[in-house]
Amino acid sequence: MQETLAGFLIEAIRFFNLFMLFYFLIVNGVYISLTALSFFAIRRYLQEHLLSQSSLRMFQSSFYKPISILAPAYNEQNTIADNVRSLLQLHYPEFEIIVINDGSKDNTLEVLKREYRLRASHRPFESRLSCRKVRGVYVSDDHPRLVVVDKENGGKADALNAGINVSRYPLVSAIDADSILEHDVMLKLVRPFLDSPHTVAVGGIVRVANGCSIRGGEVVEIGLSEKWLPNFQIVEYLRSFLFGRVGWDILNGLLIISGAFGVFRKDAVIGCGGYLHDTVGEDMELVVRMHRTMREQKKPYRITFVPEPVCWTEVPEDIATLSRQRNRWQRGLIETILRHRNMLFNPRYGVVGCFALPFFLLFEMLAPAIELTGYIVFVFSWAFGIIDTGFAILFLTAAVLLGMVLSLSALVLEELSFRKYPRIRHIFKLFLFAVLENFGYRQIHSFWRIQGIWSFLRGEKKWGKMDRVGHRKAAPASH
Repeated sequence: MQETLAGFLIEAIRFFNLFMLFYFLIVNGVYISLTALSFFAIRRYLQEHLLSQSSLRMFQSSFYKPISILAPAYNEQNTIADNVRSLLQLHYPEFEIIVINDGSKDNTLEVLKREYRLRASHRPFESRLSCRKVRGVYVSDDHPRLVVVDKENGGKADALNAGINVSRYPLVSAIDADSILEHDVMLKLVRPFLDSPHTVAVGGIVRVANGCSIRGGEVVEIGLSEKWLPNFQIVEYLRSFLFGRVGWDILNGLLIISGAFGVFRKDAVIGCGGYLHDTVGEDMELVVRMHRTMREQKKPYRITFVPEPVCWTEVPEDIATLSRQRNRWQRGLIETILRHRNMLFNPRYGVVGCFALPFFLLFEMLAPAIELTGYIVFVFSWAFGIIDTGFAILFLTAAVLLGMVLSLSALVLEELSFRKYPRIRHIFKLFLFAVLENFGYRQIHSFWRIQGIWSFLRGEKKWGKMDRVGHRKAAPASH
C-alpha cells in the first residue's frame, strides 16, 4: 500500500513538473511574441505618427475634440495647488480641468479656494452616473478652464463618475491628481479619436517620476532614484507598457488603460454604466466592460494604446507601500476576471474572450500560486532525485536568462525609440537593475501577489494607504 502511494506521488510530481515545463514555454513564448510585435509596431509608429513640432501646431490650430480632464483628489492639500497649475499649462485648444474633492479630511478644498480664488457656481449638470452627493461646484474667474467639484467621500470610481456628470465635453481623461503630464500629451493622445470614429478609449505610457527634477509642474530633468526600489519599478513599467500593452494593442486585446492616464469617449463610458464602486481595479474593469458592451451591441470599436505621450507618476519607495499596491492590483485583476468570467473562451468576444482574458487568467491571475507551487515541487523533486541536477540547473538558468532578455528588450526598445533617459550612466544602471530583478525582486513580487489572492479570498475591499514622499523639485532657473 505504501509503495503504491509512493509511486502515485512520484508520478504526480513528474506530471506536475511536465506541466510546469509547458507552462513556462507557453508564457514565455507569448511574452517573446509580444516583444517582437512591439518592436515592429513602435518602429511603424515612429515612422508614421510621430508628430513634429510643426505638425503639432497645425493639428492644434485645425483639428481637435474638446476634452474634460478629471482629477480625483483625496487629502492632497500639500500638492494639489502645484498639480492643478501643471494641468492648466497643457497645450490643447479647448479643455477643462475638473478636480473632484472626494470628501477630503484635510484642507484640500480650502487650498484650492485660496490659490485659485474659487467661487460657488450654479453650473447645471445631469446625474447620468451613480455617485455620492455633490455638495458644491466651484469655478475660477482667473482660470476659466478650472472647475472644482466638492462631494461626499465615495472612492476614486465614485469621484470619476461625479466628474463625468459635471463634464461638458465629448472626451474625458481620467488622471491621478498627483500625476505630471507633459504639456503636449493631449494632442498626441486624442489623435486616434480623429483617425477613427470607432475609437472609444486610448491609453498612454506611465513613467516613474522618482529621481526626476520638477519645476513649475513640469519634469525639467529626467533621472533615476537613489533608492533601489523605484528603479526596479522603472524596468517593470517599461516592460509592461512598451511591449506588454503595445503587443496587446496590435492584437486588439488591450484589457488595461492605466487609471493614471487614459482618454475615453464619454458616451461610451456612460453607455456601459461608468465606473463601478465595488472594485479596487476600476480601470481594468471599465475597459473589459467596454469590450463586452461593444461586442454584445455589435458595434465597431477600437481600444488602443499610444506609446509616445507620457504621464509621470510617483511610485512607492518602501516595501510596505509597494506590497499594498501590488496586493490591490492582484485583487482588482481577480475581481475583473471573475466578474466577466462568461467572456472566457467565448468566441462572441473575439480576441478578448478567446485569448486575452484566458491569458490573464492562467498567466497573471493564477501565476503566483502556480509559481510558488512550482518552486516547492521543483526543490522536492531535485532533493529526492526525481529530476537530475543537470536538468535543474539548466531549467533555472533558462528561466533567469529569459527574464533578463524580456527586461533588457524593453530597455533596448526604449533606447531605439523615445530615449527619455539622456545619460549613458542611467542606461547602464537600468540594465543592471534589469538583471538584478531576477534574483529576489521578482520572487518577492510573486509573494505580494499571493497575498493579494489570499486577501481576495478573505473578502478584503480596502484600497490600502499610499504613502508618498513628493516629487523632487528643481532649483529655480537662474536669470
